[in-house]
Amino acid sequence: MTGLLVAGIGNIFQGDDGFGVAVAGELARRRLPEGVRVVDFGIRGLDLAYALLDGDGAAILVDIVQRDGPPGTLYVIEPEAPTADDVSLSPHAMAPHDVLRLANLLGAPGRRILLVGCEPARFGESEFGTMALSPPVAAAVVRAADTVEDLARELLEQEVS
Repeated sequence: MTGLLVAGIGNIFQGDDGFGVAVAGELARRRLPEGVRVVDFGIRGLDLAYALLDGDGAAILVDIVQRDGPPGTLYVIEPEAPTADDVSLSPHAMAPHDVLRLANLLGAPGRRILLVGCEPARFGESEFGTMALSPPVAAAVVRAADTVEDLARELLEQEVS
């Protein structure tokens, strides 16, 4: 593997949607294995799609995920291979599945992609301007960073063996 991309995704101006960005910030303060590249993509979905075209062997996306669990619940999801239909090209409103579809359309090489998601306590237009994470989501940031770090080590070890 030539490396591993960890992508923090979200809008810090929409409450819990800033979760991925907060996790990227936590990871940036840590000493990670060689080859792990952490990037705060925020709402720049097009930039993330193009980054997935780079030579990284795998990627871990970090974002909120609404799955009707208790707020602060963490999920590790391996998204299904994306299809070309229904790609949203709004540069500021691309959900992770839209980013993966666009990257696939642009010819991104097949790689393992994982999503570390957190169940939000609150999310939506009514949260615009709310920069603070809710208490259960804020409490999940360090746990999510630990999870990403563990997954990164596993992915790197799989490539070596």
